[in-house]
Amino acid sequence: MFGMRSLMPWSGHRVAHGKRDVMHPYDLLHRDVERVFEDFWRDFDLGMFGRFDRPVGAMMPKMDLMEDEDVFRMTFELPGLDEKDVEVEMKDNVLTIKGEKKAEKEEKEETYTYKERSYGSFYRSIPLSVDVLPDKIEATFEKGLLTIVLPKSPEAKLTSRKIPVHAVDVKHPEKKAA
Repeated sequence: MFGMRSLMPWSGHRVAHGKRDVMHPYDLLHRDVERVFEDFWRDFDLGMFGRFDRPVGAMMPKMDLMEDEDVFRMTFELPGLDEKDVEVEMKDNVLTIKGEKKAEKEEKEETYTYKERSYGSFYRSIPLSVDVLPDKIEATFEKGLLTIVLPKSPEAKLTSRKIPVHAVDVKHPEKKAA
């Protein structure tokens, strides 16, 4: 009968005593692949996420959303990209932003040549629960910031209302402060 350890591909690969600093080739490959992805996404400022505990979708550019009576304004941080690298589309009340980052670096000296290339893309779809005027949407790109202004439809403007916020008495939470 097989034990659970016999099903694990690494169970037969043991590091001999005194060679604790020797890594298995699979571990080396895994580390190198992780480093490639980390190098690409470094410019997107994901500092708050740890190396292995990034949630799904964390490799997205940062986005700020502001809303007033007339418009939604979205700003995306896209360092190292130009406007030609970014595509914005509105379809069925879903705003989609796509982009591709390509970087190439080369250093030449007398004794060596160093080349480094990185490529990658991102894709983000944002469903809007409020109708906007698709023919009036504007997108601008300046110094690594993509700003998209989405004007609200007249019907969407009528459906909003201000809701008063009341302080709560800490000693008597069931009572609202005047």
